[in-house]
Amino acid sequence: MVQVSVSINGRAYRMACEDGQEDHLLSLARQFDGIIAELRENFGEIGDQRLTVMAGIMAMDQMSEMSSKVETLSEEIKTLRDARYAIKEKNEGDQEALADRIDKAAEQLERLSKVLLDN
Repeated sequence: MVQVSVSINGRAYRMACEDGQEDHLLSLARQFDGIIAELRENFGEIGDQRLTVMAGIMAMDQMSEMSSKVETLSEEIKTLRDARYAIKEKNEGDQEALADRIDKAAEQLERLSKVLLDN
């Protein structure tokens, strides 16, 4: 584990993360600190603990919204895949039917050509 120092609400915190995840952790900390700064701007000094709790709730709300969007998009993807599969099945059936028609037409042409050549 790697130790990273992040700044939240003007305070430094040492955090551990997996090697290579430092930039990601710093980015998350900056985003969280941005939420706290936005709350402080909107509500003034209401206490560090309360700001942190409110920021956590806002972050969870955003995560919940994103989760809902992901679920909706996953359902849409499933619907599109099902539709694509149905179209593929129909196309395969149509191709088989067309091939049968072509075979029958070829047989009729052969019969017709025999009739015409025999006369």
